[in-house]
Amino acid sequence: MAKNLVIVESPAKVHTIKKFLGSNYEVMASQGHVRDMPKSQLGFDPENDFEPKYITIRGKGELLAALRKEVKKADKIYLATDPDREGEAISWHLTHALNLQDKKVYRITFNEITKTAVKNSLKNPREIDMDLVDAQQARRMLDRMVGYKISPLLWAKVKRGLSAGRVQSVALRIICDREKEIEQFIPQEYYTLDVLLDAKDAKKPIVAKYYGDTSGKKDISDKESLDNIMSDLKGADFNIASIKRGTREKKAPLPFTTSTMQQEASKALNFSIQKTMSVAQQLYEGVSVKGHGTIGLITYLRTDSTRVSDEARAAAEQFITGNYGQEYLSAPVNTGKKNNGKVQDAHEAIRPANIEMIPSEIKESLTRDQFRLYQLVWKRFVASQMANAVYDTVSLNVQAKNHVFTASDSSIKFDGFMMIYVSADDEAESKTHPLSKLTEDTKLGFNSFEEKQHFTQPAPHFTEASLVKTLEELGIGRPSTYSPTITTLLKRHYITKEAKNLFVTELGEVVNSIMEASFPIIVDDKFTANLELLLDGVEEGTVEWKSVVRNFYPDLEKAVEVAEEELAKVEIHDEVTDVICEECGRNMVIKFGPHGKFLACPGFPECRNTKPFLEKIGVPCPKCGGDVVIRKSQKGRKFFGCANHPECDFISWSKPTTEKCPKCGTYMVEKGNKLVCANDDCRFVENQNK
Repeated sequence: MAKNLVIVESPAKVHTIKKFLGSNYEVMASQGHVRDMPKSQLGFDPENDFEPKYITIRGKGELLAALRKEVKKADKIYLATDPDREGEAISWHLTHALNLQDKKVYRITFNEITKTAVKNSLKNPREIDMDLVDAQQARRMLDRMVGYKISPLLWAKVKRGLSAGRVQSVALRIICDREKEIEQFIPQEYYTLDVLLDAKDAKKPIVAKYYGDTSGKKDISDKESLDNIMSDLKGADFNIASIKRGTREKKAPLPFTTSTMQQEASKALNFSIQKTMSVAQQLYEGVSVKGHGTIGLITYLRTDSTRVSDEARAAAEQFITGNYGQEYLSAPVNTGKKNNGKVQDAHEAIRPANIEMIPSEIKESLTRDQFRLYQLVWKRFVASQMANAVYDTVSLNVQAKNHVFTASDSSIKFDGFMMIYVSADDEAESKTHPLSKLTEDTKLGFNSFEEKQHFTQPAPHFTEASLVKTLEELGIGRPSTYSPTITTLLKRHYITKEAKNLFVTELGEVVNSIMEASFPIIVDDKFTANLELLLDGVEEGTVEWKSVVRNFYPDLEKAVEVAEEELAKVEIHDEVTDVICEECGRNMVIKFGPHGKFLACPGFPECRNTKPFLEKIGVPCPKCGGDVVIRKSQKGRKFFGCANHPECDFISWSKPTTEKCPKCGTYMVEKGNKLVCANDDCRFVENQNK
């Protein structure tokens, strides 16, 4: 009979760990949390110093009964839940749910699921860290306060099923701000001028870019300026004024954190954030590898640290010197730096559990997605311990009259870490290097000019990867929250994803406007980031957890009371339209659904007729003269189209107006407080309030 009971979180770990420990150990899974605050109420008592109330989660009764049965048989109980706040809290809840107060209970953690790591954890047991537990309790209660106090207001004024969240509401506001910035962006015209120059022994012309004149850098803002420069350079001699040769280093990348793994997997593998975390969880919990059995392939996947253990560093040194040579090993230990207190540094970076598990050698044992992500993690870690790449660089200034052109080139001198890893952001290395043989005495001959018209571009739409990067930079959320936050926004139809880009839906705009008007503090990124730092302080034992809750709750309660009073004054009735229901003859009304507004028969439930709502904007279609209406893409993104679709194919992402461009006669569109010509070749701009 097993004398020791080990309780882990995930059933996927049970078989792997039991194989490591043998017959003296019984291994069971809690399958996540076993206790939580009740769903039907706030879950804590503000009148009793915010004491939380916990109950057994519905459906966990049989599991707890099975665990209690094994607890009675065991002499020692090891709580081996995940090594983070959530895992610590689950262990603490297990001690209460299983009545372990009088038992020999030990808390063990391991950063990777390998035989060595699991056995070492048994040699170094500890007590439950109540600072970690309290940090999780405080986070849970803060999230409860926001969700349970604000969501009912959204139900009353918009529709049931909506939700507000402490992190999700800030993330939504950040996306809305970016969409507003893009919508109001006014493109500015500018030009670039390249000169193609012939040089002796050069197979292709040298391309030099216009820099300015001898007094400094100059931008070419219009066609007239461009023509003046080209006219002035007609027949001019082009001479090399200076050449500068040197070297530069490209630093080896840091090993992955949760955030950087999510970003790189999105760019390099086209994985969604949710998919990345799902596949990484499989690699962490254990995969059956031919010849090795079931083993964990990567370390714990929720971390914001780039720290690497001494053992992992030593193994990497041995692997790199043995396979690539001593010169490919980095001199200093590449561990990175903490980011202004925003990094918890509780774990190691994400790395392969065993560097000798080369991706190509175990490919047959992995699914396609598992192999691609494991290869990315493995290559990134090995690269992080390798030497920097070194480039030879050449830059030159070319002068013609008082005009200056510049050209630059680089070639790899020593590939270093780039022998095995090139990130998705790195540009491909050019195979030709026309500047390498040039000297200041080289004679240049004019070949031709290449002039191009450009327009400035707005900030790009957020992708999942860039949103995660922004949240991390602002200190909002933590590694465990990035994926659930984005998933919730998509699930609630507040945002939609087209290709990789995130767009706000009409529903998201409505929710965000209510949150900004009634709860500006909740959607303030600095306030939210400060709360995260306070929770980190709780984890470190420097901040008392209930003080965080005590200080937050009264302000929220007051804001909710004010919002209730203000919103109570706003009577929201279904807007009656002149559209007649063809089923029963009633005038149809405008309703709000998950994807925005739609028309519904007020005779519900007797009549269930619905149809799309096409809101007219009072502007005739520039193509056929019909009504321009607000439409939605399949993913819920708003655009303007003709009511006569599909006979008329007019569409515009910006709101069209009745104004005509005084320059080319094309219709104008709204961009903030300005009108911009819809003709991409014109782009005439005028103020609306002129």
